[in-house]
Amino acid sequence: MTTPPMTLKRPIVARRSSGFTLLELLVVMVIIGMLAGFVAPKFFAQIGKSETKTARAQIDALEKALDQYRLDLGHYPTSEQGLSALNERPAAEAKWSGPYLKKGVPLDPWQHAYVYKFPGEHGEYDLLSYGKDGQPGGTGEAEDIVSW
Repeated sequence: MTTPPMTLKRPIVARRSSGFTLLELLVVMVIIGMLAGFVAPKFFAQIGKSETKTARAQIDALEKALDQYRLDLGHYPTSEQGLSALNERPAAEAKWSGPYLKKGVPLDPWQHAYVYKFPGEHGEYDLLSYGKDGQPGGTGEAEDIVSW
């Protein structure tokens, strides 16, 4: 007895077009939105911290330049001369041997000028940045960064 040849029958399956359904796309977008909601605040907080660290480093560099100026001339620049005396010879300063900074006086990370006062209220001079808001006082990123 011979067995009849077996025919392989495949079940008929409806072909699905390749692509994503609207529901799948919405689920992915919600997941991406949730991840961005968790990551973005931490990312922007780090930017604020790095700007504050940059301001502290710039104040430290300006302090060193001011100390070198004082060593050469015997006094710090006046408030009227300001920090520009570190790069440009003030009138009637024969002992000036600057420039004391490689580049010009930098702006703080928020694009405000550093505040320099001589004589200072907290030391021989006061050197500070008013922070992100550019106003005295403040907290967080708007907190003043000072040399004392």
